[in-house]
Amino acid sequence: MKCFERVVLAHIQDSIPDTLDPLQYAYRHNRSTSDAVAAALHYSLSHLENKDSYIRMLFVDYSSAFNTVIPHKLTHKLSTLGLHPTLCDWLLDFLTGRPQSVRISNRTSASITTYIGTPQGCVLSPILYTLFTHDCVASHKDNIILKFADDTAVIGRITGGDEAAYRREVTRLVSWCDDNNLILNTDKTKELIVDMRKERRPHRPLFIRELEVERVSSFKYLGVQISEDLTWSLNTKQLVRKAQQRLYFLRRLRRFGMSPVILSNFYNCVIESLLTSCITMWYGSLTMMDRKCLQRVVKTAEKITNSPLHSLQNIYNHRVQRKAASIIKDPTHPQHGLFKPLPSGRRYRSMMCKTSRLKNSFFPTAIRVLNQK
Repeated sequence: MKCFERVVLAHIQDSIPDTLDPLQYAYRHNRSTSDAVAAALHYSLSHLENKDSYIRMLFVDYSSAFNTVIPHKLTHKLSTLGLHPTLCDWLLDFLTGRPQSVRISNRTSASITTYIGTPQGCVLSPILYTLFTHDCVASHKDNIILKFADDTAVIGRITGGDEAAYRREVTRLVSWCDDNNLILNTDKTKELIVDMRKERRPHRPLFIRELEVERVSSFKYLGVQISEDLTWSLNTKQLVRKAQQRLYFLRRLRRFGMSPVILSNFYNCVIESLLTSCITMWYGSLTMMDRKCLQRVVKTAEKITNSPLHSLQNIYNHRVQRKAASIIKDPTHPQHGLFKPLPSGRRYRSMMCKTSRLKNSFFPTAIRVLNQK
């Protein structure tokens, strides 16, 4: 069945244009969590360059998003996108009338039949969900709706204290969820306000269905801890704490007599992968103290493994170049237009940055690195 699903998946991907829902970063070629985080930061930092401006970020949480998809609405949207009616009928039959039961040890529950949702573990479920939510887009130019599967972030770029467009966007999103049977979990939905102005005025709370959305000083978005001042000290502390916990297992392996090769492989897979997760998005903006804290973990691992390890700075430089090159080669990437070649064709136009926050972020840094090659 999964082999057949892959055939159907390939057919759907060939039938749907690559430009559909460009701000959905999940389950697509050359897209990852780092792309979504980079986009959120760039939209925010670019707007904060303007006078009397700030950002409101709403991180939306759905309750069992994949399990609430209505097949009839899904196939109607797929038909509107141009998929063949026969394929839509097959998908409708595939998603409806599915028997389910629960087995624990040698006991099995009674079987029930479900007519909503996309089956977990199926090859088609991810793309069906993304196509189901493709019409959830911002209606105002000052708002951005970023999606990574069911992780949704609404970014309101506020100027002069006028939040009307942002609040209308949130109201429209709630209405869209009601129309598409997606259940908003208000308790887990959080709001982060980034306000760098010297004269800050109190911000009015945001309400969803008469419930006030909790405002937080930091939020873990796609594995990266984003703070209201857009610094990375909190993210660094959490990475260092987790890495030090994993160093314990590296020491245990050395006591068991494992060779340096095995110890290095364990470090690369378990510790370095943690320290370099989305590194292109935050390492360039770290303070020297934060960089020393991270590099101290690497030096400790070098002593344990008794072998040289890659420095985080070298890993960062390499990944910035690789990520920038992949975006430049992909004209369908949402941030492809940020890399504008000069008339000579050998260099790229630098971004105008008033603050070091934007200057040290990924896209301006990537352009500088490419121009230095």
